[in-house]
This record gives sequence, structure tokens and C-alpha cells, in this order.
Amino acid sequence: MIRIIVVDDQEIVCQGLTTILNNDPLIKVIATANDGLEALRLVEELQPDLVLMDLKMPELNGIQATQRIRQRFPQVRVLVLTTYDDDEWLFDAIRAGAAGYLLKDTPSADLIKAIKGTVTGDTFLDPAVAGKVLTNISNQKSLSQKQSSIQLSERESEILQLLARGLSNADIARELFLSEGTVRNYTSTIFSKLGVNDRTQAVIAAFKHGLVSLDGI
Repeated sequence: MIRIIVVDDQEIVCQGLTTILNNDPLIKVIATANDGLEALRLVEELQPDLVLMDLKMPELNGIQATQRIRQRFPQVRVLVLTTYDDDEWLFDAIRAGAAGYLLKDTPSADLIKAIKGTVTGDTFLDPAVAGKVLTNISNQKSLSQKQSSIQLSERESEILQLLARGLSNADIARELFLSEGTVRNYTSTIFSKLGVNDRTQAVIAAFKHGLVSLDGI
């Protein structure tokens, strides 16, 4: 059972999302919050698997709340669900540690798929913003063509390229004829070498350091 806290400053949105998500037998909304401070209190109290986070809220916005949650409760995943697709909100959310970024017009089935994937370590970006992320990190790549001091093995580079394509651990395992446990171990090593904590940050760092290319995506 995936235990979720829904955070949105509009109570009617919280109620609607709760109804939709609780229709799935593998998901349970255990609480809702209308601002970031309330979300922090509930995360500390209830220790959910995932927080579905709005961004523009009173008291403490979604960016600030995401950053604090990820710092204090790194095992809790945060998936942003918002109406804002502008660059500032998007990149601030990713830097804060969000594992994914979806817009509120996302179909219910896709939202549920994203939630289930996020708790297993996958990353989800709404198609409307994915292009912005790729363009941004591709532009930044030119600032560090030196391939830096980060050295990856051939297998690590191969797995990193597949991560950049959005493949899950299970998909990578099938692609490379490895066990999921082996893929998880490689992924953990890659994160350590890149100095990141999740897939989204790993892909951004990989493009910045010229470790993956757009041609392979």
C-alpha cells in the first residue's frame, strides 16, 4: 500500500485527488494539507511514502516544503502536481529534491502511474516541461565539456544513459540482462560519484558534465 499525503491550498482539489487516488487499491491518501507548514508536520507525524505537492501556497510554499522534507526525511518522495509550467518553479522544484513534476491537467491514469513509479525510484516529468529540462541541461553542458573529474566505468555510463532515457530499474535490468539488485547497486554508485540523491538530479548532473548525450535519448 502506497501511503500518500496530498498538499494543496485548495480544499476542493485535495478532496478530488483523494477520491481519485483512493479508488486505486494500492494507494491510500492518509492525510491532506493546505500549506507547507502543515505538510511538514504531517510528514513528521505520519511518515508517508510520497507527498503529492502543490507549489504556490501560503505559510510555506511547495518549493520550501519539498526542500525541508527531503532534508529531514530523505526516504519520503515528493511528486509535484501544479498548474505552473514556467522555468523558475520547475527548476527550483528539481533543485529542492522533487522526484517528478506534473501539471494538473495530467490524466488520472497517468498520475497514478507516476505515483507508483516514483515510490520505486523512477522520475516523471510532464511532457509540457520535459523539453525545457533537456534544453536547459544541454545548454549547461557546454559550460563543462571537460567531462570533469567524474570517472564512470563503461557499465555505469551505459546505465546512466538509460536513466536519462527515463527507464526504470526493471527496464534497465531487462535491457542489459542484469538483475534489478545489480542495477540498484550500479545506480547507487553513480549517485555517489555524481554527488546526488535521486534520478532527476543524476540526469541533470550527467548532462552538465557531458556524461550522457541527447543522441542516445
